Order: sequence, then C-alpha cells, then structure tokens
Amino acid sequence: MAETDRERRVIDEVTKGLIIGGSVRDATDQKTFGVEDPSTGAILCDVADASPEDGMAALDAAAAAQADWAATAPRERGEILRRAFELVTERADDIAMLMTLEMGKPLAESKAEITYAAEFFRWFSEEAVRISGEWKVNATGSGRVLVMRQPIGPCLLITPWNFPLAMGTRKIGPAIAAGCTMVIKPASLTPLTILKLADILAEAGLPDGVLNVVTTKSTGKVMGPLITDGRIRKLSFTGSTEVGQKLLQQSAEQVLKTSMELGGNAPFVVCADADVDEAVQGAMLAKMRNIGEACTAANRFYVHADVAEEFTKKLTERMGAMSVGRGTEEGVEVGPLVEADQRDKVAELVDDAVQKGATVRTGGQVPSGQGYFYPPTVLADVPTSARLAKEEIFGPVAPIFTFTEDDEAIRAANDTEFGLVSYLYTKDLSRAIRLSERLEAGMVGLNQGMVSNAGAPFGGWKQSGLGREGGSVGIEEYLEVKYVAMNV
Repeated sequence: MAETDRERRVIDEVTKGLIIGGSVRDATDQKTFGVEDPSTGAILCDVADASPEDGMAALDAAAAAQADWAATAPRERGEILRRAFELVTERADDIAMLMTLEMGKPLAESKAEITYAAEFFRWFSEEAVRISGEWKVNATGSGRVLVMRQPIGPCLLITPWNFPLAMGTRKIGPAIAAGCTMVIKPASLTPLTILKLADILAEAGLPDGVLNVVTTKSTGKVMGPLITDGRIRKLSFTGSTEVGQKLLQQSAEQVLKTSMELGGNAPFVVCADADVDEAVQGAMLAKMRNIGEACTAANRFYVHADVAEEFTKKLTERMGAMSVGRGTEEGVEVGPLVEADQRDKVAELVDDAVQKGATVRTGGQVPSGQGYFYPPTVLADVPTSARLAKEEIFGPVAPIFTFTEDDEAIRAANDTEFGLVSYLYTKDLSRAIRLSERLEAGMVGLNQGMVSNAGAPFGGWKQSGLGREGGSVGIEEYLEVKYVAMNV
C-alpha cells in the first residue's frame, strides 16, 4: 500500500482501465495485474490486463479515427501538443510522485524526466506546421515534380519501463504532429505514467481514438496480431535488442516502417589531457542518471593510466557518498532498481567481475531489507574477461579499465555489437574531433555526460537500433513521401 495520503491520491486519480476510442474499459476477460512499488515490493494498484481481442479493438479505434485526424489542420494538432506541454508542466509534482512510486527513481530525477519529456510536446507542436514538400520543374522542362509528405497511418508504440513519460512523449509527440493515430503499449512494470499522460492529452483536446492505451502482461500475445494485421503502418519500439530483433522479424511480413531504439553498452573514454574533475562530474551524470537504468548509461570506463587513480579515487568518493533509499524520501539520491530480477542481474555481473580479479572500491553488496536496492558501486582493475565488459549493466555500477594509447581506447570502445552513445573527455580539439569521428555510435557526449535533447536526433548504430527520434528528423519517421509527376 502507498504510505501517505498524497501517494494514495495520485494513484487513485489515475485511470486503471484500457483507453480505447476515448472510453475507459475493463479487459474483456476482466483480468488485471498488479503494479509494484520497487522500494517495498508492495502492490500500488491493479490495472487492466488486455486480451488479444482488446488489442484488436484498440487498432479498430485507431484505424477508424485515422482519416479525420490526418485531415485535421496542422495548427490544431500543434495547439493540442502545446496545451499538453503546459498541462504536463503544471502537474509535474503529481506526475513525478506517480513515476517514483511505480519506477523507483528519486523525485528529483522524476521531475527532471518530466521536464525533458514535456519538451517533446513543445518541440513537435512547432514541427506540426513545418511539414514541407517540394515543387520544381522537371529536367526536360515539360512537366513538374510535386513532392508531398503525408501521415503514414496508424502506429503501434511500445515503450519501456525506465523512462515511463519521456519514452511516451518522444513517440506520441511526432505521431500527433504528423497526423497519425496510435495504439500504445506501456511497459507492464510502469503503466501508470502513460495512463496519466493519456488523460492529460484528452483534456488538451486530443480527439477520441487518436491515442489508445493497452496495458497487458502478455505483450507478444496481444501485440503480435496488430503487427501482422495490415492496418498498422508504423512500429516504434524502445527496449532490448533481443526483443527488437523479434519485432523486426514480425514486421517484415507487412513491411512496416520501424523505429528501434535498442540496447546500449556505452564507453566513457577519459584521455590523459582531460580535466579529471569535469570527467568525474560527467561520469556521475552518465552513470547515475536514472540509477544507471538507462540505455545511454556509461557502462565501460576507459581511463588513461596517467589519470586512472585520480579519476577512480574521486569517482569512488562521489558515488560512495550518495544516499540510497525510497525515492519519495527527502534527500535520497539513489532509489531501488525496478524489480528483483534486475537487481539480481546487476549483483551477478559484479560478482563475476570480482571473481575474475576486479577490486571493489565502494558498494558491491546487496543490502538487507525490503525493496530492490543496490548501492552505487565502483570497480577497479576490471579484466576484459569480465561479463560486464560485454553486457549492458543497467544499474549503478562503474567498471574502470585503463589504457595507454588512443588507438587502444577506441578499439576497446568499439568492441561491441552496440553503438548507441559514447562519451569522450579531452581538452585537445584535434583529438576530440579525431576520436569522435572514430567512435562507432549514433551519439557522442564530448566533454559532457548527457546527450538527451528533444531538439536532437536520438538513435544508435549497429544493434542499438534503426531510425531517429527527436530533432527535425523525428517527425519524418511518421510521414510517407509521395511524388506526383505532372504533365503541363
């Protein structure tokens, strides 16, 4: 049970049913599932557990609303997003409490996510009226070329548990701006934030059927028929590479346009000439944002041998001093991991590294008591044979490796099937440009520990995904190009 009146209020105010065609309904078989508080293990509330029939009903609603929504004036679509931006901002405190309760991150981090998430609505409210086309005389001079961009059609959006609001707005924002209807399936670990967002969008004026929310514990069973139905024309997924690969295989049958933001294993390279204090500050952002449960989290720290001990000592002091506790409590900097399986995986990776020779500088032990907590952990002398040199940690663990030559660091940084983001610290401009160009990643944090920005294209190389979200290219993912050849 929630522990305060305010916590209970924000939970009670959230829709618990499926949102289909503007109506709230129970699952057809009346099934529900519990949403857990990861800091205590207690159930916060139950929400509808959709059946395949419910998923199809959501698609029916999206398909029925598509033509009218596509014909809605771009300015009107933009104004709905602008009003939603203002409402999300206005209600940030309550949304943050809800997010912290179901996901675990401290309130300050939840509020930071809300600021970031709301920016996608503001950004795409402005992009809605800037969907452009092209008109030109053809090469022979006897005809004209007309190029237009139109909504791709109903979209299926599948979001992860780690950024419950931002991963929703990053997909919903451009879809609304482009004129697409949607079925969204939030993560079963954190469905409440998206349900709250859907209520806000309805209040902002979004017509019935444009956004349909399907909560379920059986993602494949419920979403699979939608992917193969033929009416869904776009699939956007954020989650693991393993699941993304399966979705791509399913999408191939209908040749769906797909956006995939998948796994990461971000390297954090600290050169010998780096400002160590700035690098440590950047490391705290890149590692500890969202308790390390982020695809952009720094997972492998490659530090030049000349500054490795200084960097390790200062990072250990910073991480070791962080307060761990329930995210709703004042002063807490590190909340619980989202579930027991996630915590156990982090502990397993740390134990494997220690058994192979790594030294624990701080943390490294699962604390006793309730909840899925794991302390901020720094590992030095990590061997390259350790599993966490290859596997995504998704927790508050910083393994430190050393190097002596730039080429060595770049080879190690690129030695992964992932390529979402890399971090690089150096004071030398030539080195910064040279190494940034060689890093195999869709994004590079150069002398900064955060790359997320609503106005920038977010996405990865290799098995970290396909397509981009955000920035001026983000809306293109929801548009089809049509060329009209005109004989004049």
